[in-house]
Amino acid sequence: MACELPHTLGLPLSRFSIAELQRETLRRGIVASIGKTTIWRWLSEDAIRPWQHRCWIFPRDPAFGEKAGKVLDLYEGVWNGTELHPCDCIVSADEKTSIQARPRIHPTVAPAPGRPMRVEHEYQRVGAWAYLAAWDVRRAKVFGRCEPTTGIQPFDRLVAQVMSQEPYRSAPRVFWIVDNGSSHRGQRSVQRLRQSWPNLILVHTPVHASWLNQVEVYFSIIQRKVLTPSDFASLADLEQRLLRFQEHFQEVARPFDWRFTRRDLDLLLAKLKDKERVRSESAA
Repeated sequence: MACELPHTLGLPLSRFSIAELQRETLRRGIVASIGKTTIWRWLSEDAIRPWQHRCWIFPRDPAFGEKAGKVLDLYEGVWNGTELHPCDCIVSADEKTSIQARPRIHPTVAPAPGRPMRVEHEYQRVGAWAYLAAWDVRRAKVFGRCEPTTGIQPFDRLVAQVMSQEPYRSAPRVFWIVDNGSSHRGQRSVQRLRQSWPNLILVHTPVHASWLNQVEVYFSIIQRKVLTPSDFASLADLEQRLLRFQEHFQEVARPFDWRFTRRDLDLLLAKLKDKERVRSESAA
């Protein structure tokens, strides 16, 4: 029962809790009596947690395997079947939009023994930044800037910020891994950036595959360590915190331990293909 979707059993629920499982078990007369602790123990032994859920998205890019494979090859130091030159660079870039500066109505209270930090629920809105960042996959360096909005020009400024420095300026090749955002989408972006920076190679992830872009890992760190809770006196305060964190993070940063490879991707896509085939056969 715990491995069924409740609504398929005629229940007005989206997820089972232990209490709901107990109630339904007794209602059906499966047992005369059962305790919540017993249910919890049985579920725990089989690692079943029906009260949890995880979102995912089915690949819909027809060239998903080809595009994702190129990105994963780069993480393993390979491009078009050939090992990268030691001086080649890999940069993962994206934008984190609408980061709001929210000064609290009452000052945040620091933690104390037996008491966590206290953050006032109400806040003021004093504006927002778009934070653009580029993560050097091989060297664990991060470059970032705050812009009023995203777009082609802000993204090009980030590219110039990185490419005007060494070792990127004179590297044989600098691979930029990006998603399909409007500021760097399609072949026109490839040509535009290559015209300004001849050694730059733009590599697009598949549609809806941000998890392949390592800069998203850095953004998750930013979210945990800088932006939560959100309490910034001004836009200038928010910008300073974000840019100072880059230096702080680089003091201890190491390349991310990325373990998902093209081989793992092939296995995953084969599994999804089998599931799709079974579903199609069942529908027929």
